[in-house]
Amino acid sequence: MSWSRNVILAVIFLIASTSTPLYALEAGDFPAPGFRVIDTAHGFGALVKKLNGAIKGNGMAAVTRASATKGAASLGVTIPGNMVVGVYHPKFAVRMLEASIPAGVEAPLIFYITETPDGTATLSYRTPSAVFAPYGSAALDQMAGELDAIFAAIAAAATAP
Repeated sequence: MSWSRNVILAVIFLIASTSTPLYALEAGDFPAPGFRVIDTAHGFGALVKKLNGAIKGNGMAAVTRASATKGAASLGVTIPGNMVVGVYHPKFAVRMLEASIPAGVEAPLIFYITETPDGTATLSYRTPSAVFAPYGSAALDQMAGELDAIFAAIAAAATAP
C-alpha cells in the first residue's frame, strides 16, 4: 500500500466517522472578514444552474469548477453537494495585474455552493474588496468595488426564488 493510498483511506475514515455533519455554512464559520452566506430554497443542482446563468447574465465567466462531491464519489464516498465555481473576466485580470502581480493568486474569485440537511443549498462567497484589501493598492480597491457590485448581483440573481 502506498503512502497516498493510506492518506486517502485516512480521509475516508475521518469523513465517515466524524460526528460533525458535512453540511451548511454560516457566516461565522469563515475565519476572515467579507464573507457572504445566503440560504436559498433551491436544491443543490438548481442552485448550480441558477448560478451559471447569473454569472453569464452579469457579463462574467465561470473559469474553474471543482466539486468535492464528485471527488468523494470517485473514492466511493457519498457527501452532500459541494462545489466551488471560479468566476472572472479578462478585463479584470488585466487591471488586477497592472495594479499588483502578487494579487494574481486571488483570481479567479470563488462562489461556494453547499447542500444543507433539508436538501436546499447555500451560496457563499468572499467579497472582492475583502479579497484584494491586503494588497494596499488604490487601483485594486477601485476594481474590487466594481466587482463587489457584480458579485452581489450574481448572488442575488442566483438565489432569487
